[in-house]
Amino acid sequence: MKTIFSILKLTAVTLVLLAVIYPLAIYGIAQLAPNQGKGETISVNGRVVGYQKIGQKFDKSNYFWGRPSAVDYNAAGSAGSNKGPSNAEYLALVQKRIDTFLVVHPYLKKSEIPADMVTASGSGLDPNISPQGALVQVKRVAKERNLAEAKVKALVESKINTAVVGPETVNVLELNVALYKLR
Repeated sequence: MKTIFSILKLTAVTLVLLAVIYPLAIYGIAQLAPNQGKGETISVNGRVVGYQKIGQKFDKSNYFWGRPSAVDYNAAGSAGSNKGPSNAEYLALVQKRIDTFLVVHPYLKKSEIPADMVTASGSGLDPNISPQGALVQVKRVAKERNLAEAKVKALVESKINTAVVGPETVNVLELNVALYKLR
């Protein structure tokens, strides 16, 4: 009987600690963070258009496209595909992405498509692409927007983020917002 009461007390203490105190502490800390822990948003004309650190779907030809997503850009279900390069289903999906990319970018050869444009990231929500991923899309975007390729290329180059460690990246949402403002 004594053991049962000890177990119940431990359960009650653990429940209060992990289900009440810990979440309240995390919520309190989040209130001190920028935007009260709701993420870094990007706005256009006072309207939030997306989150800076979460990838989102762009599939219209007049915008730059981001990396494919294994979770269809659903932030509630962040995950990779867990399929390796020897998986036939995965290879078929990547080939389908390559074929689609080539249809919309007929000026490219298969070997010129950067890998990040046809493979999903580990989280499925990567907001960035490689500079090469953005640059191969310049011709299409410039044509669709009736802009000079040099102007669109200069915009891409101005949005390249250089890291101290790691590869250079381009945030797709930031690039598309700048493109929208370029007109």
